[in-house]
Amino acid sequence: MASYFLRSKHISRGKGARVTRAAAYRAGERILDERTSEVYDHSDRTDVVCKEVVLPCGLEGMPDMAWTQDRAILWNAAEHAGARCNSRLARELLVLLPPELNPAQRARLVRGFSRELADRYGCAVDMTVHTPRPGADARNHHAHLLMTVREVGPDGMGPRTALELGGYERRGRGLGPTKAEYLTIRKRWAELTNHALQQAGLAARVDHRSYRNQGVDREPAPTIPEKVFYAERRSGAGSRAGDAIRARHRERLQAREKGQGELERVIGGRNGNCAKRPSGTCAAALPESLAGLP
Repeated sequence: MASYFLRSKHISRGKGARVTRAAAYRAGERILDERTSEVYDHSDRTDVVCKEVVLPCGLEGMPDMAWTQDRAILWNAAEHAGARCNSRLARELLVLLPPELNPAQRARLVRGFSRELADRYGCAVDMTVHTPRPGADARNHHAHLLMTVREVGPDGMGPRTALELGGYERRGRGLGPTKAEYLTIRKRWAELTNHALQQAGLAARVDHRSYRNQGVDREPAPTIPEKVFYAERRSGAGSRAGDAIRARHRERLQAREKGQGELERVIGGRNGNCAKRPSGTCAAALPESLAGLP
C-alpha cells in the first residue's frame, strides 16, 4: 500500500561527489564531466521509465533556455558554478511513489511536484522515475529530483536559490528558517500524493507526520544509515551496525508492549542516536522497506 517517504540530501564536492555522475546514473545516460574529463556511462539502465528537466513556468519553451534540456550541459554548468572545493552542486529529493497508481499517474504526480519546486525556487529540476529492479520489492516505485542549487536563466546559472541560503541571508530577506522550508516541502508532497490517489479513485492516503504527531501508538520502522544500507545490499548480508540498529528496534517494540513507562526508560537510555528520533528525521537514512532501491 502507499507509504510516505521523502529524503533530502546535497550532492556535495566536499564529500567527493560529482553531480554529472549523479545525473548520468539517475537518468541512465552518458555524460562527460568537463572538469575532470571523466565519462559516466549508465546508458544500459532499463529501469528509468520517465525523465524530464522541469523549468519555472515563465522560462519553459524559451529558446534561450534550451541549454537546460541537455543534461550534460546543465550539470556541467552546475559543476563550473561551484568553484569551491566543498561546493554544494545540487539538492536531491528522493520520494517513494504509490504502487497503486499506474505509470502515467506516477509520472504526472512527480512532474507536478517538480514544477512547483521549480516555480518556488527558480531552479531547474531534473526528475527521473524508476521502477523496481529485478529482485527488489515490487512496491519500490520511486523518483529522484535533482534540483540546481542556483537559479537558472537565459544567461546560465544565477544566484543561489532561497532554499540554499544560510540563516543570516534568510533573515535579511525576511525568510523563515530552512527547517520550516523543508517541512513545507514534506507536507506538500503528502498533499499532492493524496490528491493523486483521490483522483485515481483510491482510498489509500499517506501522512508526512511522525506517528507521535499523528497520535498513533506504534513504533516507527527502523532507519538504517545510508552507508550501512548500501553496504548490506552489496554484500547480501547484515552488518554489525545494521544488526545493532535492528536489535534496538526490537528492544523498543518489546518495551512498548510493556507500557509507556518501560518505553520511556529504554528510550532514555539510548542517547545520541537516530533511533530516538521520529521516523524520517535522519537525513542520511533509509527505511528497511526500501531494500533494493537504486
